[in-house]
Amino acid sequence: MATKLSQEELLEQFESLTLIELAEFVKAFEEKFDVTAAAAVAAAPAGPAAAAEAPEEQDEFDVILTGAGEKKIQVIKVVRELTSLGLKEAKDLVDGAPKPVLEKVAKEAAEKAAESLKGAGASVEVK
Repeated sequence: MATKLSQEELLEQFESLTLIELAEFVKAFEEKFDVTAAAAVAAAPAGPAAAAEAPEEQDEFDVILTGAGEKKIQVIKVVRELTSLGLKEAKDLVDGAPKPVLEKVAKEAAEKAAESLKGAGASVEVK
């Protein structure tokens, strides 16, 4: 039975490999475990330069209904206008608050939807 190597021992072994050998190892690892290493590499910061970059501005927002308020019927009507839900689905969404009404929409669309829902008496969050 093979001896289990520690993380440090594995790193030492990888240091001794050439780039070609390491690339072949990564390919074999991906095939054996049905994973891709590219996502992990892309997510890792690229050093000090990556830390100096400003974070990207959020361009997708979620409109979350946190409460229906006193005018529940008006809120259901607005939810139906904003989505393609039927009456029962819209009512279930309003009854089950907090729930997202719209997901991954542009900032302008999220603000407009939030204003419509607030105008109907609902409590809304834009995230």
